[in-house]
Amino acid sequence: MGTVTRRHLTDLPSTPGLLSALLLVAILAALSLGLPALDRAVPSQRAVPSGEPYRVGAGVTVLPPAGATLDVTGTRPGDDRGTALFRLGRVRYSIVVQPFDGDLTAAAVRLRQRITGNSGYQVTGTQLAVSTAGGLAGLQGGYTAGDRGGRYAVFVAHGLSVEVTVSGADLDLDHTLPAIDASTRTLRYEGGR
Repeated sequence: MGTVTRRHLTDLPSTPGLLSALLLVAILAALSLGLPALDRAVPSQRAVPSGEPYRVGAGVTVLPPAGATLDVTGTRPGDDRGTALFRLGRVRYSIVVQPFDGDLTAAAVRLRQRITGNSGYQVTGTQLAVSTAGGLAGLQGGYTAGDRGGRYAVFVAHGLSVEVTVSGADLDLDHTLPAIDASTRTLRYEGGR
């Protein structure tokens, strides 16, 4: 049986050499500096073709308002669910489609609870019936959060809930709500689940 020397303990074949370690540090530094720079270089908002339906997800489409941009940081299309985040200036217009087993009242309660679960948010006024040109029946209402206002609408069809939320400063909302209301009325379930 042989003896183990200090050289045997430090000269293992799996120990990376100085050159390998420096190369690894250089790669990590390039990634940590390069990826954030690349992320900042790619625009988060993209123009939306006017007059063309946008596929939110799960077979639900909408005609975005004229002049809207798609915020890709909050947009996630999918086969059984999806999210689309549009911006009209400083107004945020979000549509979320997800599987749902309940009725319209339960969907409205769930959305209202999610809104009021945010600090400083409160639902205002009464809830009103609303429908889309594609035949989706829903409920809509309003909410406030300090100097910001908002609207919400929820629809239930074909095992899905479609939640619409709009938020922005009151003055901005006054200018954009007619176009957003017209867009919301174009929500349609086209199948494809």
